[in-house]
Amino acid sequence: MRKVEIYDTTLRDGSQGEGISYSVMDKISISFELDKLGIHYIEGGWPGSNPKDMDFFLKMSKKNLKNSSLAAFGSTRKAGVKAEEDGILKGLLKSQAKYITIFGKTWDLHVKDVLKTTLEENLNMIRDTVNFLTGRGLTVFYDAEHFFDAYKANKEYSVKCLSMAEEAGAKAIVLCDTNGGTITSEIAKIVNDIRPRIKVSLGIHCHNDAGLAVANSIAAVEAGADMVQGTINGYGERCGNADLIPIIANLQIKMGFDCLSRDKLKDLAHVSNFVSEISNMRPRNDQPYTGSSAFAHKAGVHINAIMKNPRSYEHIDPELVGNKRRILVSELAGKTGVLIRAKDLEFDLSKEDPKTKKILKLVQDLEHKGYHFEAAEASFELLMKRALKKYKKFFDLEGFRVVIEKKSDKKITSEAIIKLKVNGIKEHTAADGDGPVNALDNALRKALKDFYPALSEMHLSDFKVRVLDENAGTAAKVRVLIQSQDKDDTWNTIGVHENIIEASWEAMLDSVEYKLLKNKAHK
Repeated sequence: MRKVEIYDTTLRDGSQGEGISYSVMDKISISFELDKLGIHYIEGGWPGSNPKDMDFFLKMSKKNLKNSSLAAFGSTRKAGVKAEEDGILKGLLKSQAKYITIFGKTWDLHVKDVLKTTLEENLNMIRDTVNFLTGRGLTVFYDAEHFFDAYKANKEYSVKCLSMAEEAGAKAIVLCDTNGGTITSEIAKIVNDIRPRIKVSLGIHCHNDAGLAVANSIAAVEAGADMVQGTINGYGERCGNADLIPIIANLQIKMGFDCLSRDKLKDLAHVSNFVSEISNMRPRNDQPYTGSSAFAHKAGVHINAIMKNPRSYEHIDPELVGNKRRILVSELAGKTGVLIRAKDLEFDLSKEDPKTKKILKLVQDLEHKGYHFEAAEASFELLMKRALKKYKKFFDLEGFRVVIEKKSDKKITSEAIIKLKVNGIKEHTAADGDGPVNALDNALRKALKDFYPALSEMHLSDFKVRVLDENAGTAAKVRVLIQSQDKDDTWNTIGVHENIIEASWEAMLDSVEYKLLKNKAHK
């Protein structure tokens, strides 16, 4: 089993993705999760370029990683500057990192048009930088920036750059598809050409501008690369970097390479979700292997087959990567989908049971009206419990009113007034909010808080509105999806109506009642 080392650059390359910004504590938290996963190298940032990255390295120098080695990132010395006088290299030494990744120019276009120096001086910059760092006992990886474009433009010079880094003492030479535009067959051919010329470890670093970063990384490994650089969830500049989640899973599960210890694969889903949360990026439902839809089944034919033999529509056991199978309930799922969901809720139903047919008919009718239960499993659970008479209302609504006022200072305020009964006790209260839905949510919680203190544990975390029939103009139905969460769980609910406030109320009501039912079940 050939070993392939995994080099994570989420904290540096990933942080360059649009909308992502890590604090020092964010970077430390992610580092320890990657360490637990067993990633071989964690690139923490560029300490010579900004104070935050330097602070991160200095803080990490006092902490211990059990499985991973921390690498600092930087560039070759500047043209015309001695290595020992170069500010970036001084910063790398100050970081106290034992592993240093240096990127250098290999494309003659970049040397001439970007660095504005000679080809010979660029070779000297590579040699002097690697010599300087290795001479101080540090381990150096050389990232050959734009290598594939460079090789196609000037094969002889690009290979000279690699040889110079290797001769100067680099432990690994990493071939970078920096513009992300190289086709997979080209990657395989070029890596095959280079592998016999390089005696040290050979790495691959791909960007995803052509949508091929994962495929290109795997092709490079097949052609002889033994290190893969990438980011968790493929975060990165422009279209992102190679996504380490499917790369690790494919190499280890499908191809038999040794990337992580076998028992760590089941942590891939957790790490993917953890990094997306810290990055403030919504998890991709369709993320291969670890997304919530990766093993979700909707069509009735698929569901029927999967229950007989999971291999019929699943390429691996989802538990291998820490994921789980999901059966989506919709008008396409048929009775099997209803039965599986009923079993999850410990309801005893059969295909011929009139209750099963009733629930399926109800789902089909509601989805025809615009409901979408595969995206709102909490609402479906409530629908099923109501249909099976397994549900007791927690309160009775007598009415609500929402007032939106625009004042002379152009400030807009929202107020909601609500009347309801809990066990015959009347509650009449009001609350302000940032908008009408927020005001209604605040008023509902205020009215119920003394009866159901557990509601203080939950909050609405997302709110989506979709117009279902644009041709109907302002009279169109809207579908509101609300995501709520407490300290243990996240759930989704739905409402559909011509009035956006009523649609929001339906989804909000389901959210609150689901939380109360959930708490009741745990007592």
